[in-house]
Amino acid sequence: MKQLILLLIGAAIFANGCKKEEEDFTVRDDETIRAYLVDNGLTAEKTEEGLYYIITEEGPGQQPNIANQVTVHYKGYLLDGTIFDSSYDRGEKSTFSLGAVIKGWQIGIPKLSEGGAGRLFIPSHLAYGANSPSRQIPSHAVLAFDIELFEVR
Repeated sequence: MKQLILLLIGAAIFANGCKKEEEDFTVRDDETIRAYLVDNGLTAEKTEEGLYYIITEEGPGQQPNIANQVTVHYKGYLLDGTIFDSSYDRGEKSTFSLGAVIKGWQIGIPKLSEGGAGRLFIPSHLAYGANSPSRQIPSHAVLAFDIELFEVR
């Protein structure tokens, strides 16, 4: 019984430590994004989840929702300018379901209208967190995306 109690206490401490680590990254990411915006003379809106976005071109079409499939052109990069993915470089637009992408895109792309464009600044908790999908994206990285929304289905 005593071992079970110690195990439960240890698990609670570990879980609390993980939550604290996530909170620390959330604060750090927000500070990093705000500093980047200031340094680059940019003004962005912030969602309640912590995503920052800039509408660079208003579109005349509909805004997507999580149930839609969208067709976009995009460039993904770290705040130091390192590009880690680009549909422009591949020479073809990308089509995907919004429900199948990172949380930052699920929140940010619906801010755009079909035919419009914008820039997303995604804190790590809305991107990949500690689970980087590639060597090009460090764990807990803030990601930026320039996105053109072509079609909503």
